[in-house]
Amino acid sequence: MRKLDARSLEILRKLAPEISEPVHYRSILPPVSMHHATDEEDFQERLERLSAEDFNDKSECLLCISPESARIFIDLLEKKVPGEAAERIRELYKSSTGYEV
Repeated sequence: MRKLDARSLEILRKLAPEISEPVHYRSILPPVSMHHATDEEDFQERLERLSAEDFNDKSECLLCISPESARIFIDLLEKKVPGEAAERIRELYKSSTGYEV
């Protein structure tokens, strides 16, 4: 079972500064997309706060968020971290869920 480390908590605070301590989340994207973002546009605006380095946190699972939120994440990953990573994740997501994002 994953526990958020200091770096993950820093990323979470960028995405949802309204969260007060203590944090009992095991991941970042599901609580932000489902509980803190008011809609998909808000979720995207929150993700845009992240740097390319923040997007390199490889411990998040996209299977725990909606296909639309996963698409938003992968599209921004593609912008922030040029290369093959976004396409590989897009393909993995499709093969795992059947959803085209």
